[in-house]
Amino acid sequence: MAYQAGGRRPAPRPAPGTPEAQAYLQDYAVLMEAVPFPSLVVDHRWDVLLTNTAFRTLFQDVEPHPTALPSDNFLRFVLFHPDAAAVLGDHESSWCLPMLAQFAAAAERYGHDRGLQAIRRDIGQDPIMEAAYRHGLPHWLRAVGERAAEPDGAVRPLLHPDPRWGATDCRIVAETTPTLADMDCVRLTMVVRETRRAPSGSRAARRAASHLRVVPAAD
Repeated sequence: MAYQAGGRRPAPRPAPGTPEAQAYLQDYAVLMEAVPFPSLVVDHRWDVLLTNTAFRTLFQDVEPHPTALPSDNFLRFVLFHPDAAAVLGDHESSWCLPMLAQFAAAAERYGHDRGLQAIRRDIGQDPIMEAAYRHGLPHWLRAVGERAAEPDGAVRPLLHPDPRWGATDCRIVAETTPTLADMDCVRLTMVVRETRRAPSGSRAARRAASHLRVVPAAD
């Protein structure tokens, strides 16, 4: 390391809990409020550090949940909250499987991270998600290619509670700054399109689904 060879010791990387990082995030939150589209900042576990008003409006009708609120951990929300498909259109193929692929990559990179290990245990305890992770995800990646798992640039359906948008699409824009990157964080913005699309299925039907379509149902 540089300081062992007589050079200057590297400055410690800021973490979300340091005063420096907290001050930066407070100012970054002001910046996010100026954006009219749902936006959030997550760390490598998908723990949510910041959201803006547009994000909170998008998920305003989501019921309480002990572990999977969208403002707490976005990955857990996508995978485990029963209301996820009521906001995230084409929930399985457009949201669930891409995020399972991102989780698999993160779990490989941060193998000893306790937060990611806890998510993996919860996937294992959910028969639907475990089947999707072990069997559906590899099949899906072979069919669509690894690039489909990347969030940046992806166009995904939304079911917005504001009737001005309703059933529509959004483009995910993933971006970071050097300071956010030092925190292992990224900002995700859902650029909502004004063009409406035909909704697929009712909320009740989505909540009642017993298995993911990409995973064959048991006989």
